[in-house]
Amino acid sequence: MNQRTLFGTDGIRGRANEFPMTVDVALKLGRALAERVHSGALGRAQRGGRGEHRGCIVLGKDTRLSGYMIEQAIAAGLTSRGVDVMLVGPLPTPGIAFITRSMRADAGIVVSASHNPYEDNGIKIFAHDGYKLPDAEELALERLMLADQLGSSGVFGDAVGRARRIDDARGRYIVDLKSTFPNDLTLEGMRVVIDCAHGAAYRTAPEVFRELGAEVIALGVSPDGTNINDGVGALFPKGAQEAVLAHQADLGIALDGDADRLIVVDERGQVIDGDAVMAVCARELARRGALRGDTLVSTVMSNIGLERSLKTVGVRVERVQVGDRYVVERMREGGFNLGGEQSGHLIFLDHTTTGDGVVAALNLVSVMVREQRPLSEIAGVFQASPQELVNIKVGKKVPLEQLPGVQALIDEVSGLLGDDGRVLVRYSGTEMKARVMVEGPDAAAVGTYARRIADALASALA
Repeated sequence: MNQRTLFGTDGIRGRANEFPMTVDVALKLGRALAERVHSGALGRAQRGGRGEHRGCIVLGKDTRLSGYMIEQAIAAGLTSRGVDVMLVGPLPTPGIAFITRSMRADAGIVVSASHNPYEDNGIKIFAHDGYKLPDAEELALERLMLADQLGSSGVFGDAVGRARRIDDARGRYIVDLKSTFPNDLTLEGMRVVIDCAHGAAYRTAPEVFRELGAEVIALGVSPDGTNINDGVGALFPKGAQEAVLAHQADLGIALDGDADRLIVVDERGQVIDGDAVMAVCARELARRGALRGDTLVSTVMSNIGLERSLKTVGVRVERVQVGDRYVVERMREGGFNLGGEQSGHLIFLDHTTTGDGVVAALNLVSVMVREQRPLSEIAGVFQASPQELVNIKVGKKVPLEQLPGVQALIDEVSGLLGDDGRVLVRYSGTEMKARVMVEGPDAAAVGTYARRIADALASALA
């Protein structure tokens, strides 16, 4: 087995209580991860002192009802094989990466399905350094889980792992977030709408901005286990748009369920996506000589307007496959410090090891404060080319090369667009969906092409 079957582009994800998001799989994952910790495979630094290293894992979640179930199953698997667990409760995904590093844990686990509806759940894993596990390590975990050789063995007596709660995790993370905002600036006099999607940042994000001096209008801060991402947050910015206009706010920030990405709303109520935020922040870092390699790392989904904007200031864009983990991998390989996705996963490696919606928002707001200009003007440095994205639900993911009719249509449209546009068709790594993206100079033609390809793909997969 050389291909991952449980892990997708962002961990394990699916409908809670349905394979692979079951208690049984979560239990096996805990046992397998404990085995990898004890073997030293996760790369934890050698410890001094006497005695065998027990291992310690940070375990957090978002606000989904099923989070309790999955969290406890993972903890049971870990402790049954002698690994201690630090439970942090609801905390943004990047917050768990931070706590993993700061507590010098062997790994960190996030129970979250990010932007998915509450019925779904997922599991993401960070190594001891706060970076997501590489594909090879996820494959090694899968082999242990699917072989099911760990269930009959365990530890006994005082060798059983302990689980304890870290009550100050949120406070530690808030202090770290505030440290990413320049000391010589303040948010006093600024009014900010923050939509937390009834998710993991429902207490963290508003508190950070208030402590930095902003007046905060908070939305999506009443989680009940079933309302995460329900018409709120980054996928549904309408509420933030309306609140910005109603309260005459300077900007709106809409986070997703685990707060590792954001969508921004300017003072006029217009949505600003990840590409525009990257353009603004990359230009600012380049102006200060702080953009390493004069390079931004993005994915194949980013609009061609991003390259056009940054080329004028001598910044180049490197593209990788979809998934913030692949953005981070390329950033680390190339020594770059800024990257992200059009969807709003933005990574500032000078401050964090993974996408962080609040860190991204603070970097954007710092530009606004320095320039003393409204966000609509600042974001004007980015002009998007017409782009149409069509998502279709699929029951199976057949390789495109096995669908000759669809591939022929893609080639035809690509030929019509020439150098002025692009066609990208791919399957989602986290959902049973196919995504068709077409980009070109004419919005009407782009929309027509995208729908034609989507219809052909749906027919071929029916």
